[in-house]
Amino acid sequence: MLHTIQIPNPIVISVGGALISPSGGLDTQFLTSLNILIRKQVSAGKRFLLIAGGGKTCRDYRDAGRSIIHTLSDDDLDWLGIHATRLNGHLLRTIFKDISHHRMIENYNHKLDNWTEAVAIGAGWKPGHSSDYCAVYLAHEYGAKVVINLSNIDYVYDRDPKIDPKAKPLIKASWKQVQELMGTEWVPGMNMPFDPIASQFASKHKLTVIVANGNPLNNLEHILNGTHFKGTVISDK
Repeated sequence: MLHTIQIPNPIVISVGGALISPSGGLDTQFLTSLNILIRKQVSAGKRFLLIAGGGKTCRDYRDAGRSIIHTLSDDDLDWLGIHATRLNGHLLRTIFKDISHHRMIENYNHKLDNWTEAVAIGAGWKPGHSSDYCAVYLAHEYGAKVVINLSNIDYVYDRDPKIDPKAKPLIKASWKQVQELMGTEWVPGMNMPFDPIASQFASKHKLTVIVANGNPLNNLEHILNGTHFKGTVISDK
């Protein structure tokens, strides 16, 4: 079953680090396609909040620290991840420099002053959650009801498909289902389709999250155009 959803401005997209910096370095092909697609959508009158994830860069720094001093605190692990997202975020801000707000969002307690540009870029904020939380927080702050969570998976599954080959994709899911699958506590570096802390925030504020694969990007184009797309829609509606 495929979905269709009409998403008004502003459109919040969490750009997974696994898409920006997968194994082997930065994915310039993905970033080029994203650049083209966002500009095409902007020309049609759409506005975007893009939040960068950390990806392999985060894991590389985490693993380097552990290999040297063996034990890292949760705060240290989170801060390494946060700075990885900020590096990726600055790359996105550079790519969209001519159409984006000059300040990258790092402190979410301060809204952008007079945001009139077509694009604004966000990255990690503080320890205790991932950039998924930043995306849902911005959605709530700027009046968006839908968050597009782009990653390298097609769906959320009822079990871990890497462990259980019989895992089934969830076309639609409630926040209760998601929390039962992923728990409610944050662990630095956890590899989940959606951050448990972000899930609780999204549920509380009645947000809808679309979990979809960012490769190929034509699936994102279908989402933005309100046509049939593939992914998991998480909502209590």
